[in-house]
Amino acid sequence: MIRPKVSADMSKQMNRLYKGHVQGLSASARVLKYSHKDTGSIASAFNNFSGNEDVVLPSRFVDLKKDLFKESLAETWRDVLASLKLAVEEVSEKGADMIPRVDFNQIKDGRVDDSLVERIKRTGTCVIEGGVPLNQALRWEKSILEYVDANEDKVKGFPQNDIQVYEFYNSIAQTEARAHPNLMASQKFLLGLLHSTDSQSEISLQTPISYFDRVQHRKPDDESFALGPHIDGGSLERWEDPGYRSCWKYILDGNWRKHDPFDVTPRLSANFDLYGAIGGCSVYRPYQGLTAITPIKSHEGTLRVLPIDLRLTTAYTILRPFFTAKQDPQNLDFDNWKLDLDQSRFPGCAPASTLEMSETSHPHLQLSRTVTSLPDLKPGDQFYWHSDVIHAVNAKHNGDRDSGVFFIPAVPLTVNNAHYLKDQVQTFKKGLPGKDFPQGEGESRFVGRMDPNDVLSKSSRQMLGLERFTMPDQATPGEKSAIEKSNNVLFE
Repeated sequence: MIRPKVSADMSKQMNRLYKGHVQGLSASARVLKYSHKDTGSIASAFNNFSGNEDVVLPSRFVDLKKDLFKESLAETWRDVLASLKLAVEEVSEKGADMIPRVDFNQIKDGRVDDSLVERIKRTGTCVIEGGVPLNQALRWEKSILEYVDANEDKVKGFPQNDIQVYEFYNSIAQTEARAHPNLMASQKFLLGLLHSTDSQSEISLQTPISYFDRVQHRKPDDESFALGPHIDGGSLERWEDPGYRSCWKYILDGNWRKHDPFDVTPRLSANFDLYGAIGGCSVYRPYQGLTAITPIKSHEGTLRVLPIDLRLTTAYTILRPFFTAKQDPQNLDFDNWKLDLDQSRFPGCAPASTLEMSETSHPHLQLSRTVTSLPDLKPGDQFYWHSDVIHAVNAKHNGDRDSGVFFIPAVPLTVNNAHYLKDQVQTFKKGLPGKDFPQGEGESRFVGRMDPNDVLSKSSRQMLGLERFTMPDQATPGEKSAIEKSNNVLFE
């Protein structure tokens, strides 16, 4: 593929965008200002969906690479490549068996084995079975289809001529699912696997909040919604934003095995969206998630993930821009790779985009062998994956019935997240998309959307930002501060 250079005008625009978003991050409060985003669909966040080619970035990215590189990273690269070679063989042999599965009753009863917890933390993935009764999940599917029919002339999604992913955020079924007590319990369990290395960190891992996202209802034989391997949460931001970059401190210091993906402290100062990406997530979202509303067999239009050591895949991702192949990039041997500090390339990255991966951009991952379809899911099963996990969507839905999921992540309360939640409450009341998503009139004129006044339970209202948060037992100083400040943001 030819990589077109950035024009002078585009370079200036990128610099303006970058500076504007950096100024939106307060060093003390760590609160982001949300920019207005254009209309669009889920495709807008992906270069390969939008038809954009990779670009050679402005020269400041050369300076960034030189500033970050240390001589010791050459040997770290050697170690990472050797470790990846072994990991690739393991996952290509075991496939979906690498993905941990937890019965919801184990979570409810507090008896998830330590060995299972370790597997969840190692791979960053987890299927939770049986959290929602099957009939309830199927009722949600029926409700969504009725919502589509009732508003047929106003429905938007991707692709617009045969929608597989709906720009729905405010339906009754989605709201009921987000507020379901067993989903909340599942999210508390997963957030409980995170930890803070600073008791002053302003976050409550005991307080999940709701982040409104879309609905997928994919038809058999569909090939349009075929997301390639990627990591959400920005792309260039991982290196460019100082707060985000601090998450990879040990990797950039040459000690990747000490990297802790479950330490929340450095994440709180990260800006995940420097360029105002449509669909870029500006909250701290440790786990993305989906809840099945139909039966979904493996390979039937569902998600695919790379379930190997999360420290290892992250180390490879962070180190990849510093090296390039001497000859054929499919020659994976260490000796075929050299330093690349004079080019501005960050493979798979572009402003206002997710980090996309391929056999060309990240060959050592051997994605065609390692990215694995989820195991079979029943209606009501949940799947969660850490925000750093590489994931994709089956290129074709090979099943014989629609494949439906609600995208429902696990998100903790932070002050920045509370600011987003405050805006989300207002868009919820008006039937509009949240500010992270393509704008427009949304569901404002839809028949049968959720009325926030119909949310009655205290825990549900708290999760949705409609009622003040209560202080958990044994809250840390940072947790107390996060809850107090968040209540002030939302209600004063």
